[in-house]
Amino acid sequence: MHILILNSEYPPIGGGAANASAHIARELVKMGEQVTVLTTRYKNLPHSEDDMGVRVIRLPGLRRKADRSTAFEQSVFMLCAALLGLPLVLRLRPQIALSFFGVPSGAAAWFWSFLLPLPYIVCLRGGDVPGFRPYDFAGYHRLLGPLLRKVWRRAAAVVANSQGLRNLAQAFDPPADIQVIPNGVDLERFKAAKRNWEPAQLLFVGRIVYQKGLDLLFNALGLLKKMPWQLTVVGDGPRVERLKEQAKNLKIADRLKFAGWQSREQLAEHYGKANLFVYPSRHEGMPNAVLEAMASGLPVLASRIAGNEELVTNDQTGMLVPPEDVAALRTALEKILPDVEGRWRMGAAARKRVEENYSWQRVAKEYLQLMHKVLAG
Repeated sequence: MHILILNSEYPPIGGGAANASAHIARELVKMGEQVTVLTTRYKNLPHSEDDMGVRVIRLPGLRRKADRSTAFEQSVFMLCAALLGLPLVLRLRPQIALSFFGVPSGAAAWFWSFLLPLPYIVCLRGGDVPGFRPYDFAGYHRLLGPLLRKVWRRAAAVVANSQGLRNLAQAFDPPADIQVIPNGVDLERFKAAKRNWEPAQLLFVGRIVYQKGLDLLFNALGLLKKMPWQLTVVGDGPRVERLKEQAKNLKIADRLKFAGWQSREQLAEHYGKANLFVYPSRHEGMPNAVLEAMASGLPVLASRIAGNEELVTNDQTGMLVPPEDVAALRTALEKILPDVEGRWRMGAAARKRVEENYSWQRVAKEYLQLMHKVLAG
């Protein structure tokens, strides 16, 4: 089968969706399928290359940052994919398309579907679902809502990466038939390392945006200055300077390290040095960072929201606290920071859980089964 994967981001650029696209594509190739990826150009990346058997074609775009893009840049990709991608699709003749995000990729596949006999599957990731991160996306979702419904309803299938995201999507479009295929994790790259379990070395990995709740974590840690801990923040985003100022005001700046954007290899090193992963996010689909931390043998302290609560089993692989609740976050930290044996036990259980349920091979097999079902009619 020749499978087309359409995504505006693909490693080395992008976040969780880029990572998922790459791993699913590579696993499908290992299974004997032919996979072509259409994505956006970025700086000096080659226009076409082979990535572990996956053919990657980069279309013209205006993306300026590796870790994030603007609504305008996504709109440019949508138009380029729809118009410039069409002759490529005609020439390549894929049998089915996986479109990551309802917009921009799903919209391009929807446009092609009026001209070509190409069924497409929409892979929902979070930001493309109305109701997700309303503080960031409410205006865009009001504008794009009618188009999203058209894209979903013409799709051969719609997939969410968590039950919580599926519920949110069906609240927006109740007739939609949406199934869940979770994210996976690279179990070879992210391994349970031998580590020192004290003093507490906290780690956060992700985009530095309001969604991730780092302001809540800083406020909680600001109340725990008498306890021994250090926090490393890996990632980049528009709130870095604001958070540095907050840390300074809370008098905890000397216990924080902002490591910036890191490569996959560097990420694995950070997971190996930490002994507690913290993720106080406000909204998630299914966070890759939590999966990577668990695969690395780390206990996870996270907010009890969709995605997180499907991964973290409270008091077994980590701890869950109500979102937006600084007092609960502080209480949880007071409990888990001095509990060296408990953190070790939860970290071991976290690794076992992802080994049994969240390999990329398993995820790719689920997508392949769905694609065969679609093509069989």
